[in-house]
Amino acid sequence: MLGHLPWYAAQTDLARPCVRDDRVELSYAQFDVRIAAFAEQLAETGFGRGDVLAVMLPNRVELLVALYAAWRLGGVATPVNPVFTSTEAGHQIEDSGAAVVVNSGPEAPTAGRPAIHVQDMRAVPTGAPVPPAELLPDALALLIYTSGSTGRPKGVMLDHANVDAMSATMAEHFLLDERDHCLLVLPLFHANAIMVSALAIFRSGGQLSIVGSFSASRFFDQVERLRPTYFSAVPTIYALLASLPEDVQPDTSSLRFVVCGAAPVSAELLHRSEQRFGFTMVEGYGLTEGTCASACNPVEGVRKLGTVGPALPGQRIEIRGEGGAALPAGEVGEVVIAGPTVMRGYLGKPEATAETLVDGWLRTGDVGRLDQDGYLTIVDRVKDMIIRGGENIYPKEIEAALTAVPGVLEAAVVGRPDAVLGESPVAYVSLYPDARVGEQDLLEHCRHHLTRVKVPERIEIVDALPKNPVGKTDKPALRRSLQSQPA
Repeated sequence: MLGHLPWYAAQTDLARPCVRDDRVELSYAQFDVRIAAFAEQLAETGFGRGDVLAVMLPNRVELLVALYAAWRLGGVATPVNPVFTSTEAGHQIEDSGAAVVVNSGPEAPTAGRPAIHVQDMRAVPTGAPVPPAELLPDALALLIYTSGSTGRPKGVMLDHANVDAMSATMAEHFLLDERDHCLLVLPLFHANAIMVSALAIFRSGGQLSIVGSFSASRFFDQVERLRPTYFSAVPTIYALLASLPEDVQPDTSSLRFVVCGAAPVSAELLHRSEQRFGFTMVEGYGLTEGTCASACNPVEGVRKLGTVGPALPGQRIEIRGEGGAALPAGEVGEVVIAGPTVMRGYLGKPEATAETLVDGWLRTGDVGRLDQDGYLTIVDRVKDMIIRGGENIYPKEIEAALTAVPGVLEAAVVGRPDAVLGESPVAYVSLYPDARVGEQDLLEHCRHHLTRVKVPERIEIVDALPKNPVGKTDKPALRRSLQSQPA
C-alpha cells in the first residue's frame, strides 16, 4: 500500500484542515476534490499513464494539486523552478519528455508543449471523479532535476517506492501525527520541501501552511499567527533570522522542532539559533538521488552538534576508501548510501547512472566520517558544487554559458565564502586575442541564460587561467586566492 497517496490512506476525519496558502484553505476532503477535478481536466488533454507533467509554479496549493493529479492518472511529475529562464526551463521540459505544462500564464516558457495556466485549473469535477490509476511501487513518480559533473541538469528518477519510503521515514523520524502543522518555506521544486514538508505531514493527517517566498522580517509574524509545530529550512534562512535586531523576541512556543539541511551549517549558527529562539534544531543530510534525506539527528534522543546524525531507519551509510573498501569509524572517505530511497537512476543517462549507483550503493561524492555511534560528519565535497543560500550551483553550467559567448576562450567558476549565503560564485574568464568582450557583457549574458542565483557575483577577465601540472585548470589555486581576499 502506497501511503503517500491520499486515496489509499485511511483518513478518519476528512473535515480536518489539510493545506492553505495566501489564497485558499482546504480540508482533506476539499483537497481531494481539487485533485480529482484537475485530474479530469488533465485527462481531457490525453494525459495518462506514464506521461510526464511539468509543473512550473511558485509555492502554492495548486502546485500540490497538479502533482497529485498526475499521480492519480498514473503519470509522472517534474517540478520546474518557476524563475528559470526559457533556456533552463526548456531543457527540463524537453529532456523529461513532458506532455503538458502547468504554469502561471501565457508568458511562461513551455518548450512548445500544451499548457494549462494556473488560473484555468478546474476546481470542481464536471462528471464522476476519475478513478485513481493502479500504481505499482516501481512506477515512476517524480523527475527532479539536479546538475551533475557535466553541468547540464539531469533528471533524477524517483519511483513510488522511493517516495513512499522517504515520506514514511520522515513521518516516523519526526514523530508526526494529526496534531502537527508544518510551515512550508522551501521551494517545492526541491525534494526537501516535497518530502519533509508536504508528503510527510499529509500522510500523518496534519496540516500544511504555504507562506510563499521567505522574508526574515515577516517570518516570525507567520509563526505567531499560524502556530506551526515545525518547519524545514536551509542554513541561510537561519543566518538571516539570527541576524535580526535583538529586540525581535518572537513567540516560538508552538514549534516542537525545526530542521536544517541542504548545505553544511556551522556549529556556531546552530547554537546561536537554538539559544536565541528556543528551537530544538535537528540537522540532516541527503541528496535528491536519495529522495531527500539519509541521515538526521533525532528530535528526541542524542543530538550531536556538528554531525548530521545517524542513518535514517531502513538506510545504510558507509565510508569508503579510494579502493572502495569500507573504512572503520573515525576514518575519512567517500559517503555511500544504500536503502529503499536510492533513486532508480538518471533519466536517459546510463553512463552517469552506472558511475553513481554501484552494486546498489549510491556514491554521493561527499567526504565524511562516522563516529562509534554511527553519527555522520560531512567533512568536504568531492565535487566542485557551490551551495549558495541552500541552492546547489554547479560551476560547469555557468562555465558552459560563459564559453558560449564569442571571444571567450576559457572560464572557471569557484565559490567565494559568504557569511550569509554560504558561498557565492565568482568567474574567471580568459579571452581569445583581440576579443572585444567586457565583464558587463558577460554578466548580461549570464542574466539572460541563467537563474539569478547562478549568475556570478563578479567576473574577472584574466590573461590566462592557472593550470596544474597535468594541464587542468587549477581551481584550488583560484579558491585560495578568493579566501585570502576580504569579503
